[in-house]
Amino acid sequence: MSSSQDYQDFIRSRRSVRRFMQDRVPQEVLSRILETAAWAPSAHNFQPWRFVVLDSELPRARLADAMARDFRRDLQADGLPADDIEAQVQHSRQRIVEAPAAIMLCLETGEMVRYPDQRRQNAEYLMAIQSVAMAGQNLLLAAHAEGLGCVWKCAPLFAQETARGALDLPGSWQPQALILLGYPAKISPPRFRKEMHEIVLHL
Repeated sequence: MSSSQDYQDFIRSRRSVRRFMQDRVPQEVLSRILETAAWAPSAHNFQPWRFVVLDSELPRARLADAMARDFRRDLQADGLPADDIEAQVQHSRQRIVEAPAAIMLCLETGEMVRYPDQRRQNAEYLMAIQSVAMAGQNLLLAAHAEGLGCVWKCAPLFAQETARGALDLPGSWQPQALILLGYPAKISPPRFRKEMHEIVLHL
């Protein structure tokens, strides 16, 4: 049996992977990953996560093209030079299209508790987002256990309506993140981590 330190080391060995081999991710592997993701804890046990699997190029290209239009518009509003805008837009689009698979992580808002005051309603919404994020972390670790690499892209937060429309998602599904995954072509070395005394307070 593996020791607790083995599990700690496994979690710490996960990396964000942005370059993939073109090998297709088998359906049974994706199914195992999603089942593990769905075992995350959630507020009220509402399990507000929804997963949209994009394992063929056509839906990924449709999503990438739609989000590219929003990205270009935002960069133009920022006043960036045209060449820089096109380089950033094409780089972002290419990463989505060339990944062997992608999973859109969404928040289902229809089952949230409805409070009469805005303070508690805001807290309810944040709890739902936290629940979805925990499912996303489960997904990343489950993929790592399968020998896959992933990268979490927050871009859908800047284009939620566009992403939902491009994939024809239900109106109560709010895109939160796009996770690109595949078998890694390159694994980066570990990045800087803050010292424990900077982030931990013992009382």
